[in-house]
Amino acid sequence: MSGANASPREAQARQRAASNVDHSHQGMDAELRSLHIDRTPRSRGSKRVARGLFICISLAILTLAGYAVYATIAASIEVEIVRVATPSATRKSAGTVLHATGYVVAAHKIELATKVVGRVAWIGVDRGDIVREGQVLVRLEDDEYRARVMEAEGQIENLQARLTELENGSRPEEISRAGADADRMRADLANARIAQDRTRMLVSEGILSRQMLDDAEARHESLAAQVRSAENSYRLVRTGPRSEEIAAVRGLLRQAEGNVAFARNQLANSVIRAPISGTILERNVEKGEFVTTGFVGDRGAKGYVVSIADLRDLEVELDISQNDFAKVAQAQSAIVQLEAYPDRKYQARIKQISPEANRQKATIQVKVKILEPDELMRPDMSANVTFDTLDSPELEQSKSSHVEVPASAEREGTVFVVADGIAHRRSVNDLIGGEDVVLATKEKMRDGMRVKIKERER
Repeated sequence: MSGANASPREAQARQRAASNVDHSHQGMDAELRSLHIDRTPRSRGSKRVARGLFICISLAILTLAGYAVYATIAASIEVEIVRVATPSATRKSAGTVLHATGYVVAAHKIELATKVVGRVAWIGVDRGDIVREGQVLVRLEDDEYRARVMEAEGQIENLQARLTELENGSRPEEISRAGADADRMRADLANARIAQDRTRMLVSEGILSRQMLDDAEARHESLAAQVRSAENSYRLVRTGPRSEEIAAVRGLLRQAEGNVAFARNQLANSVIRAPISGTILERNVEKGEFVTTGFVGDRGAKGYVVSIADLRDLEVELDISQNDFAKVAQAQSAIVQLEAYPDRKYQARIKQISPEANRQKATIQVKVKILEPDELMRPDMSANVTFDTLDSPELEQSKSSHVEVPASAEREGTVFVVADGIAHRRSVNDLIGGEDVVLATKEKMRDGMRVKIKERER
């Protein structure tokens, strides 16, 4: 059917279809325009803002990363150390040769006494307290010692003033007064001479008696003696004191200075301090008791105030039978076991063998030094000692080529040596003895790491 002959209804349908197609094309064009990339250049200010934001974020990330790395490197960890013993002459051990029983003793026990007498005013320690060297333990009443210091200082001031006076010589006023006294005495002498001559003339004429002439002559001689004395005094005042007198006063001044030093020393000795670092084993005095340096009675004054010892330096004291004496020698190794803790063993070595035997007991005293005592050990505890057998009667003079370190300190043949708070990795073969090595090495430890040493309990 041709377009001219189409009905009006068909014409309307074609028109609606064409309209829909136009609308469809218009929608697709709009969507394509929305997907178009905007290629217009941005402003310069927005670029600067973006670049600045990027730089700030980068710097913040780098700062946080650097702090994390520094904290990991600089952080110190707490470690426990042990000192490696220096290799010493040893004997070849071939088993056990001798068993002995003794008692644990402190290598150096000090019964701390006073150097001055006095009454206890204060005591600041008790049994079992750990003290440091120089710590104040006891104070005595010191009023008397302070008074002696003041007296000696006053004597020094007096002698210093006297010496200054002698060294400066006479003042002008003193010289002038001495000269005036001498002139007055000369005038009196001249007057007495005139009176003597007048009296002699009157006596010769019989007017006065002989007694009057004798009195005039006596007065003249007395005044002449006084004139000579005044002239000598004037001369001495002008000359000044003698050098011997000045030297004598200087000697007295030095003696007074010595008295002051002694008095101050006595005052300082009224404060009793710990001579070593250690543990208080016994407290022998109480506040108000009297201590002395001389005779000590059962209920009178006390001879010492406290006893102190370093419990890190312990020994076992043994009495070895003379029949077994050939089995022990100097520096021989041994094992110590406490009867109170039989499951614990301590390495030890003979430190001292008495140079003389006990005739009554037929024994020889031997002291065995415990190499690494711990807090379980106490003086006077009973201990069993096992001595190693020796292959030869003499010590091998050659030292071990390497030192022995605890198994917990070694890792793959190396240890960490602590020096000035820094852990340094070292080979075990490079150790020579005396180094402080870390026990129970932690996995995170590295060479050069800072460490904090854990204090061992005594």
